[in-house]
Amino acid sequence: QVQLVESGGGLVQTGGSLRLSCAASGGTFSSYAMGWFRQAPGKEREFVAGVSWSGSSTYYADSVKGRFTISRDNAKNTVYLQMNSLNPEDTAVYYCNVGRAAATGSAAKYEYDYWGQGTQVTVSS
Repeated sequence: QVQLVESGGGLVQTGGSLRLSCAASGGTFSSYAMGWFRQAPGKEREFVAGVSWSGSSTYYADSVKGRFTISRDNAKNTVYLQMNSLNPEDTAVYYCNVGRAAATGSAAKYEYDYWGQGTQVTVSS
């Protein structure tokens, strides 16, 4: 049974940093893109960042470029999101994804994708 477990969320002040982790288990994920999405209250889920299966290619939403960094460790089946210079607009539940959503940067629900349960990030002003 595949499981994605996010951690590292919390409350931080404007300008602060957080590092999210997503540990995958129950399968082999080194051949798939991994990524992060977020959903703020009353808004649609949106793409944040993605990383290719090898880790050699990364891509970001314009709103987080230069502030967030995605990386992965295939030996640990884990993807990370380093978030710096946080602001209140970054407040959301952050979700980890393995599969086509991460590969395409689309928040669509693809049949064979896996999603984590989400971790809350709150940035106070």
